[in-house]
Amino acid sequence: MTFFDYETLKLIWWLFIGVLLIGFAVMDGFDMGVAAWLPFLGKTDDERRVIINTIGPVWEGNQTWLITAGGAVFAAWPLVYAAAFSGLYVALLLVLFALFFRPVGFDYRSKLANQNWRNGWDWALFAGGAIPALVFGVAFGNLLLGLPFHYDNTLRSFYTGSFWQLLNPFALLCGVVSLSMLMMHGAVYLQLRSDGIVQKRAQQAALFSGIVCAITFALAGVWVAYGLDGYAITSLQDVNIALNPLTKSVEISAGGWLTNYHTYPWMILAPVAGFIGIALALINARFKNERTAFFFSSITIAGIILTAGFSMFPFIMPSSTDPTSSLTIWDAVSSKKTLGIMFVVTIIFLPLILIYTAWVFRVLRGKVTIQSIKDNTHTAY
Repeated sequence: MTFFDYETLKLIWWLFIGVLLIGFAVMDGFDMGVAAWLPFLGKTDDERRVIINTIGPVWEGNQTWLITAGGAVFAAWPLVYAAAFSGLYVALLLVLFALFFRPVGFDYRSKLANQNWRNGWDWALFAGGAIPALVFGVAFGNLLLGLPFHYDNTLRSFYTGSFWQLLNPFALLCGVVSLSMLMMHGAVYLQLRSDGIVQKRAQQAALFSGIVCAITFALAGVWVAYGLDGYAITSLQDVNIALNPLTKSVEISAGGWLTNYHTYPWMILAPVAGFIGIALALINARFKNERTAFFFSSITIAGIILTAGFSMFPFIMPSSTDPTSSLTIWDAVSSKKTLGIMFVVTIIFLPLILIYTAWVFRVLRGKVTIQSIKDNTHTAY
């Protein structure tokens, strides 16, 4: 289906799924960040309605990035999908149930004028934004630690951990990195789309969450460098053929997740982009250059996600109980034909989706004000 060999297609789909994850974090991330700030930045009902209506028209479209990323993992990395969605079942259900609060929260919050009713839905929307943002970071933290799963000689997967084991100190630190990153992103977006007191509070919120993100990201980096074991492949068959995950050899060593930065020095651009993105986003937010601040906030997200991806490459899902069972981009993928068909579909439809998304945001540009909320009592959220 393509001119690429199997090895190149494996690399391309690692890049594609990385792009989808970054796209999800950038697009749906500001929705989650805004929702997480809702009970704190809106002091009156009108102010909270302003906050809700900055994301109300776009959150459903943004959420499709999550669905697309999940579908891509299922089709391109079926072994990863099977192992993750069985072993991390409780954590993923927690995310799913938290996301349930969003559609019902947006649609039902303003059905009654009762303040207790609306406050309850505001906290539900907070949960729908904060819990997924936290859990996604915890998941990445556990990937860096290695998950307790293994394969037998018939390639049956066995997960031997529990939900509570996922809530370890390093993973929770990564959860705080993720939550603060998306809350900064959401605050910057809210500053872009609002005015008056809501905009001022959003500016302060961006500063606070940005500082927390920078500190925790740095702490996580130090922990990875000096307190965490990393994985490395010591022997592997020809990566241009279909591989069995159990046919490779893997070793674990202290500081192993830094190996790629020595082998490919250009990868250091990812963490650098994370820190510089935070600084420039906050500087531009301070001087009310909201569009530029949002751009650099997006760069921050890309830098932080790529830092994790570059550190783990070529591993996708390391195993802490049997390192040989670890899943990599070389042995967790679908057939060459499947990857080729998906590649053709992606290069056709992904640009169309990006063009449509850009058009939607252009149409919906502008500030949401308290006066506009009062003038549209029956049409706005």
